[in-house]
Amino acid sequence: MNYSILVTLLGLGIFSASCSDQLQLQPSQSISEDVALSSDATVKAVLVGAYDILGDGDLYGGNNLRDADLLGGTGEILFVGTFNSPDEIARKQISTGNADAESTWLDSYDAINITNNVLSALEVVDADDRERIEGEARFIRALVYFDLVRLYGLPYESGQSNDQLGVPLVLTPTRGISEESNVARSSVEDVYTQVISDLTTAADLLPETNGIFADKYAATALLARVYLQMDRYAEARDAANTVIESGFYSLTPTYEAAFKNGSNSTEDIFAIQVSAQDGVNNLTIFFSVPEFGGRDGDIEVLPSHLALYEEGDARRALFFERGGVTYTGKFNNQFANISLLRLAEMYLIRAEANERLGTDTGATPLADINRLRRRAGLDDLEEVDLTYILAERRRELAFEGFRIHDIKRLQGSVGNFAYNANELVFPIPQRETVANPNLQQNPGYN
Repeated sequence: MNYSILVTLLGLGIFSASCSDQLQLQPSQSISEDVALSSDATVKAVLVGAYDILGDGDLYGGNNLRDADLLGGTGEILFVGTFNSPDEIARKQISTGNADAESTWLDSYDAINITNNVLSALEVVDADDRERIEGEARFIRALVYFDLVRLYGLPYESGQSNDQLGVPLVLTPTRGISEESNVARSSVEDVYTQVISDLTTAADLLPETNGIFADKYAATALLARVYLQMDRYAEARDAANTVIESGFYSLTPTYEAAFKNGSNSTEDIFAIQVSAQDGVNNLTIFFSVPEFGGRDGDIEVLPSHLALYEEGDARRALFFERGGVTYTGKFNNQFANISLLRLAEMYLIRAEANERLGTDTGATPLADINRLRRRAGLDDLEEVDLTYILAERRRELAFEGFRIHDIKRLQGSVGNFAYNANELVFPIPQRETVANPNLQQNPGYN
């Protein structure tokens, strides 16, 4: 892996506008290492740069979510755009030179390196803020590593050793190119262990509220997601329940109100901030149409997906047609924030985990599912089972970056590809394997 010696501070504007009391620095594209890590204010500014990279189009500004649905969406969505990289992902014929897979990898390690720099400079941060800054950096690092290992490694499997290749774990700053920076890939197990360590520490250090930045419940919500991916249902249930019972979040009155917002909604636990001045919403660009800031409707929704919704479901009403083609209306605002963690997911995690365990921590699975159904304008059910809960998850979280990860977790299939097929794993970018002889390529790629 190659890293710049400079610590990048990309696009401070979208965050500094909301925390002018916290940051008193002029936006800058880059700043030398000595200056960037020399004071309380500059370390905090570097951390803001990490948040901004999260919002890059190649990460959580869209592509991480889009690609998870393209990779897992065979039969329910169709990519008809002209860009080659997402087309390869949709067809499960990804080349080692795929531009999107390469950019996601590079931006991910850029964000990780910034958090490592922040964590190395905590001694210059004001004592009153030190725990918060450490917690935010660990949250960002965990978020990025979790999705890196899910995209570039074979899936985690409960009860197995999970010694399959994950991604390189780099936990200290990389400030130059040397043999020491040629890190080999860690196992999937080791990456998950680090993610959990970072998130549990972050949840302990972070305050309950923290503006638009990560807080205790963002870390706890992400922990719930990680534990669910690992089939650690009791821990997933308890983490989700902690977020729900915190009282800081509530479902929006309507399903549509959870999306297309220029500021965080009541159910947003953590969201990427987008504005007309800065930020990227690639979900709009690819899922929507020109009148809403999209391209030419690159991703079409097929009848097989629409058939998942019953009559009167407000989530079905959010789809729209143009020229006889159906699109999702979730992203019809190019300046809307992108929700990464929202309360509805926590209800679904709690419901699934309770159902699997035969418990009713916080609420019964039926109560949690009916809560979401009522918000969607549907009548209460008298009973639910695991099959229904999983189907409800597909409806509620459609096109928000869950599909391929749920297929792998549930050991399903995508067309003719089994959940653990090589074709459902991103290749390590060719430029990285050439530059780093210790970086082993994924099976199935030359």
